[in-house]
Amino acid sequence: MVEPAWTPGACAIVGIGATDFSKASGRSPLTLAAQASRAALADAGIDPRSVDGIVRCDMDLVSAPALADSLGVPDLTYWGETGPGGSGPAAMVGQAVAAVTAGLATTVVVFRSLNGRSGNRYGLVGERGAIGGEGSYDEFFLPFGMQTPGQFFAVVARRYAHEHGLTLDELTHGLGSIALASRAHANANPAAQFFDRPMTRDDYLASRMLADPLRLFDFCLETDGAAAVVVTTTERARDLAGTAVPVLSVAQGTGRGVQPGQMFPALLRPSITSWPSAAAAPTVFGRAGISPADVDVAQMYDCFSITALMQLEDYGFVAPGQAAHLTEADLSVGGTLPVNTSGGHLSEGYIHGMNHVLEGVRQIRGTSTNQVEGAELSFVTSAPPPGASALVLGADR
Repeated sequence: MVEPAWTPGACAIVGIGATDFSKASGRSPLTLAAQASRAALADAGIDPRSVDGIVRCDMDLVSAPALADSLGVPDLTYWGETGPGGSGPAAMVGQAVAAVTAGLATTVVVFRSLNGRSGNRYGLVGERGAIGGEGSYDEFFLPFGMQTPGQFFAVVARRYAHEHGLTLDELTHGLGSIALASRAHANANPAAQFFDRPMTRDDYLASRMLADPLRLFDFCLETDGAAAVVVTTTERARDLAGTAVPVLSVAQGTGRGVQPGQMFPALLRPSITSWPSAAAAPTVFGRAGISPADVDVAQMYDCFSITALMQLEDYGFVAPGQAAHLTEADLSVGGTLPVNTSGGHLSEGYIHGMNHVLEGVRQIRGTSTNQVEGAELSFVTSAPPPGASALVLGADR
């Protein structure tokens, strides 16, 4: 098979924008999308009338034409979508890069908008569509008690501990380290929903068990809000007001034995403790010409703490079974690999991975509220189980 050509840094993210993250926005998803997109365009110094491309998540309620109308875009020459959900944002940026490099558009807005708390709550039974629809296979799971994402990831966590010979206390230590590092980062981020709510390990252990072995603080924050970025060529970016952050690499992967549905069918795979992120890893690092050891800071998709923990292994930052032994100090600014420096989905807000892209950009710009000194390579993931995508962002040289 011929490997597709890839030019590191040919395109860049030139603007980022977000709304506030809350439990009740009081605004429609379209309003949120427009506010985040306008903020991103203002950050880049780009007139909305210059936009000619839009990429959305396939689960978003806002269509590309609706957002274009709200922004005052005169003509869309490209629109696209990918997903589902959390596996999408890095791939959405990749789709924008592909459109720009192919000459299908010059200025592409990439966004995710949702009222994930006050509107449709993804974690509720029945929010994924009709029984048997779209190859969901829900009829093989729902009647037997497998009904929510929390239950799914609890099964994965238990299996992970079993395969690696970990006691539940050892597993809980690793999960808690991720939750604690995220919370500490959120405490320094005024935009985070847990900005003013510190947490100790005792607080974490005392939180109620929702799906054994996952506690309350192993779950992400259902959130209302939106986040957006603007992608164009790096050459054009140098003439803009915003600070450009080149996209050094982007990759997607499903791995072998890909199945339909968004979540539950993944339990039928031969292994449920190594995910599509393992398939994307060699591509995303290979295209950037780097190794995991070169990464300065990472934004790991964390719908649950176990999701981030397993990706640390899939992407080669630690050996299989070793992520559970990391401490919050290892994962914090100043540690071996600072992770989710805005607070992540566990403590900042859950915009299905799009807010991770924004924080990845801030780290390269040097504007994060938890800045990693001298950060030159920022890694962002959008996670399994149906598929995975990831980005490497780097300083403009």
